[in-house]
Parts: sequence; C-alpha cells; structure tokens
Amino acid sequence: MQDELAQSALGKSTPGASGYDPILLFSVPRAPARIALGIVSTPELPLPFEGEDVWTAYELSWLDPRGKPQVAIGELRVPATSPNLVESKSLKLYLNGFNDERMQDADALRARVIVDLARATGGDVRFSLLRADGLAQRRSSQEDAVSLDDLDIAISHYGPPQADLSAHAAHPVEETLVTDTFKSNCPVTGQPDFASVWIRYRGPRIDREALLRYLVSYREHAALHEQCVERIFCDIDALCAPEALAVAARFTRRGGLDINPQRASRGYDVIWPTRTVRQ
Repeated sequence: MQDELAQSALGKSTPGASGYDPILLFSVPRAPARIALGIVSTPELPLPFEGEDVWTAYELSWLDPRGKPQVAIGELRVPATSPNLVESKSLKLYLNGFNDERMQDADALRARVIVDLARATGGDVRFSLLRADGLAQRRSSQEDAVSLDDLDIAISHYGPPQADLSAHAAHPVEETLVTDTFKSNCPVTGQPDFASVWIRYRGPRIDREALLRYLVSYREHAALHEQCVERIFCDIDALCAPEALAVAARFTRRGGLDINPQRASRGYDVIWPTRTVRQ
C-alpha cells in the first residue's frame, strides 16, 4: 500500500484546483493490506465483516447554470466490499475541481460524483447532499438573519473583489444578512477557504443583490481570513455609510483549526453566531 500512496498527491505540494478532472481521484487497492491481516476475499469466501467508509465533505461548492455559487455538505459512503479505496487528498482535489464548474442542478452534481467515485473504488457508492444551512443552529441574536443565497440573480464576476455597493437612505433598517457561499483562497497554497459570513448593520438599507455579488467577487481572491473580513467591513462602511456595522465570518476547518474573525463598530454589541453544521 505504501508503494501506491507514494505515487499519490498525499504529502506533496499541489497547485489549486484548475477545474473538474476525475483523473485526480487516486485509487488504492484494499487487497494488499487485507492480505497482510490474513483476509482473503473471494466470491465463495466473503469478508469477515461488513460496513462502509463514510466521508463528509464540508467544502463542496459549484456554480449553477447562471454562474451563481452553490454550497452543500456532501456525504460519501463507500462499501467495504469495494476493491479500492480513494486516497484522501486526491478526493479533496477532485471535489475542489467543482468550484468553477457549472452544473444543471444538485442532482447532476450528485450523479457525476457517484459515477466518478464508483469508477475509482469499483464499488456501489452513495453520495448525498445537505444544504449548508439545513442543520445550522443559529440560536443567538443571529437567528433572524436573512439569507442572501435565495436571491434569484445571475453572477459572472469572481475576482478581484468589486465593491459596487449601494444603500437607500430613505429606508433605514437594522438587520442581519448572511451567506453560506463565501469563498476566498489561501495566499500561500492557493487552496480554497470557505465561510459563512454574517453582516449586521443599522442604517440605510443595503442593496442585497449588490451585496451578494460583492461577496461572491472574493471567490478567486487570495487573502487571509482576517484580511477578507476587514476589507468587507471597510468597503461596506465606506460605501453604504451605516450608523453601526458588524461583519463576522465562520470559516470551515483546515487541519482541525478554524479562524473566525469578527469586526464591529465601536460600541455595537454583537452576539457571535453559533457554530454552523460546516464547522
């Protein structure tokens, strides 16, 4: 098994995803490791156990036919009877390839992943999707947040960040807006950083469609989490002139760590949003 893994991307420097490519999936035969355990499986002599490998993909994103980012949590189940397993880093690189891929709908994505993973593992895999906000428990003051992700708009600009923001002074409000589609890139590795971003403000009503387009324009931007949040805060503050403003982001984990910056106007008391299902 070590010989097979030596040929994989595991532990090696790799560029960011350049597009969908099922060839990235690296299959590792199960048989050698099992033989070392004294397990030899044949049609007449089945495995001494049953089960499956369950993978949870927290950083799954793609584009709809009009270019609007979609996010979900993927659960992949690979039966133990499959002749191959798939190496973890290759699976991550493969899934990252969907970031800029336009799919007809979530079912089309699901079907493609099933075909590719079935080919790589040789097994009857299952793949399901959960909405990123489907299990989120926002029990703080953010529970009344309005999702920007339901806006029916076309988007085509993914970087650099384009702050074409506006607010309507005749309609002052205090509200919390949230998107689960935020993505930027690590400035060192080029790998994607996903987040849910909350924006709470008091003042002129911010144009929601312009705000979502602005947040999506970070999709190819390379910057640290803290720098992204501070830039979002400063752009909204400068262009929309709110009386008070807070920006909070919960980034998905990387190597067991997540960085969750928050920035707020002085004296603007904001209760931090609770952990979402993607964290």
